[in-house]
Amino acid sequence: MAKVAPDGLITALDIGSSKVSAMIAQKGDGGELNVLGTGQRESRGVKRGYIADMDATEVAVREAVEQAERIAGFNIENVWAGFSAGGLVSDEAFIEAELGGMRIEQADIDALLHEGRQSIDPQGRMVLHAQPALYTLDGLTGVKKPLGLHADRLGVHIHVIAADGSPVRNLDLCVRSAHLEVKSIIAAPVATGLACLTFEERDLGVALVEIGAGITNVSLFAGSMLVGLKSIPFGAADITDDIASAFGTTRLQAERIKCFHGSANASPRDNHEMVTIRERTQEEDSEALQITKAALIAVIRQRLEHLVGEIQSALKELKFEGPVGRQVVLTGGGAELKGIADYAQQALGRSVRIGRPRGLTGLPEAHAGPGFATLAGLAFFAASDPIDLRGLAPTQQMVHRQRGLRGFWKLVQAAKANY
Repeated sequence: MAKVAPDGLITALDIGSSKVSAMIAQKGDGGELNVLGTGQRESRGVKRGYIADMDATEVAVREAVEQAERIAGFNIENVWAGFSAGGLVSDEAFIEAELGGMRIEQADIDALLHEGRQSIDPQGRMVLHAQPALYTLDGLTGVKKPLGLHADRLGVHIHVIAADGSPVRNLDLCVRSAHLEVKSIIAAPVATGLACLTFEERDLGVALVEIGAGITNVSLFAGSMLVGLKSIPFGAADITDDIASAFGTTRLQAERIKCFHGSANASPRDNHEMVTIRERTQEEDSEALQITKAALIAVIRQRLEHLVGEIQSALKELKFEGPVGRQVVLTGGGAELKGIADYAQQALGRSVRIGRPRGLTGLPEAHAGPGFATLAGLAFFAASDPIDLRGLAPTQQMVHRQRGLRGFWKLVQAAKANY
């Protein structure tokens, strides 16, 4: 019989369009995260990141968590859940206070943050994160630790990530229906960046492209924080559907063919290598169906061309410009397609690598691929115990008005100042 979980355990829950996965981890004395148990179930009630069938999703959540509990040997009561649906926006608010040249005390910072909490405009969207990003001293931007310094004026940039309220409430209700408390709902790009980007990448500037089953999130990081978001409403499952439609097979068989034989790059020998789409069955008196690997890759590349074109447009919209070769990191289950990094590097004209979870002890090999980066990142986020301005005031629904990309780029400039 499983025991009640001790204090300090972290349970991450990622509810995606293709799978629901859970991870139970414990923070070690040195700050490392040790994985105690993982669980995974097929996701049947999620479409494009949105919960479309509450009952089916609740069952998948319950089973994934129970599997992780059996492996860990503990019953857990609360989770840190990821939110990956479209509609996420990143913006910033700025607040400044006069200090008259005095030494900055913790009380000054606390008062500034309380004032910043009130400056967030409560219109239109539900806030998932409201965190102090960078401080300013007398106009000098890029200060991370102002405590103990002297200044006439102390300011703070507050990083806000918001989403449409209804999908967030549906996610919360689904998890609670599985008899689990929701510690916090985390924007998936924030978590994923913690799992597979280095500190220097996040600081210098990097684009993170998470190719999920039903949605692709393009995120821009600079100055160690997420400063831009763009969602594309299709992903790896659309490649699977194209294969199933083109060759008259089931989605399950198409997914298997894609994983075992699919590739983003073609070679001359692919015209001679045959792939079995359907075995011969005596019951239905049907013949075996085979295609060339080249035909399979042609279908895959047609969808990839569309996807990478959308990614390129998103990067331009987020103003990911500058020197040729600025890094793009691909992650998510779609990044497991063979040759996709080389394909994207050539198509985007930038350095591209695959992002996998790093820094976890005891992570099973089956959960160490890019498809589990968000799950790992949720555990990292929880372990970091981040400051959130929402906790500085009485609990209430927080919403934020979308102000568009101007806010994104102002925050990018603030993040990169003096670097």
